[in-house]
Amino acid sequence: MLKRCYCGGEMNLKLRTVIFAKKVNINNVPVYNCSDCGRNDLFPSVKDDVGKLVGQLGARPDVGEIPFEQVHEWACVLSQAFLQGDSLQAKEIAKATEERIDQLLDLWLIASSLKDEVWMTEIHNRLSQLSAPYLPS
Repeated sequence: MLKRCYCGGEMNLKLRTVIFAKKVNINNVPVYNCSDCGRNDLFPSVKDDVGKLVGQLGARPDVGEIPFEQVHEWACVLSQAFLQGDSLQAKEIAKATEERIDQLLDLWLIASSLKDEVWMTEIHNRLSQLSAPYLPS
């Protein structure tokens, strides 16, 4: 998946480790990277959630690692797409998105049959992360 950089170069979508406060590695964060100028931009759909996560960690976080694909559905989908095709191409992303939505809907049916409102709300929130039109055309 590509987007145009301010320098005119092409930015490729990659999964990167974001290091916060030199102590916390946030793994598999979707980032656009320009091979011409080196600019990095967070994938639009995860930007707010990375900020929230950093805010939750506070000014003096403990040393550690956070798998971002467990925090955000787009990171999960993109990680799966990368594993399927060893690159982040639209075809692999579409397939991984469809598979993840199907998994979440199956889980929602189970949660609904159990009348587990907390679980249903969590699944609804995860589905909401995938329903926004974040993929560039």
